[in-house]
Amino acid sequence: MTQLTLIIGNKNYSSWSMRPWLAMKQAGIDFAEVRIPLDMPTTYEEIRRYSPSGKVPVLQDGNLTVWDSLAICEYVAECFAPNLWPEDRIAKAVARSISAEMHSGFANLRQNMPMNCRARLCFLGINLAVQADIDRITSIWHNCREKFGSGGDLLFGNFTIADAMFAPIVSRFVTYEVKLDSVAQAYVEAVWNLPMMQEWIMAANFESESIPNLKL
Repeated sequence: MTQLTLIIGNKNYSSWSMRPWLAMKQAGIDFAEVRIPLDMPTTYEEIRRYSPSGKVPVLQDGNLTVWDSLAICEYVAECFAPNLWPEDRIAKAVARSISAEMHSGFANLRQNMPMNCRARLCFLGINLAVQADIDRITSIWHNCREKFGSGGDLLFGNFTIADAMFAPIVSRFVTYEVKLDSVAQAYVEAVWNLPMMQEWIMAANFESESIPNLKL
């Protein structure tokens, strides 16, 4: 069997790297991991050895290269772990829609509240535009939990790619101590306490790099 290799950035900062890493780990997919620290003089050249975009994450499967977080998640679901999407047709369509919205949206939150797993920055970065992003995100969570979440504690009950896509938001909400209602807070705690999420956070805490104001 071909060995999968996932190339990622710093676990403390790289929200895009977290998404496919968490999805693959939760699905029990075996893969090798290559970590390339970001914001270093050689970062771009090192990543270009693996990725045509010069960005992480990137997945290598033999001679195939797949780059971009959502594309990687889609690929591993199609080839190795179909249970990473809900089985129900309607739930799957909603899961894909919110994953795509997370992938392309919420620029104000990304800009003002960059991921930093090690830090605790109470309320820092919240303004009206960021709050609008927070409100939309929690509305998504409420809707999914109400309509599709009866089988477990996550958006569609069991873990899906949608949870992987929102996991860096969970990390941000913990870092910036965002005040949430009971439903959203329960979801944050459910994702935060996933064993594989805790494995990522622990590794982030052991990293030595410090990159001020990295917007990821």
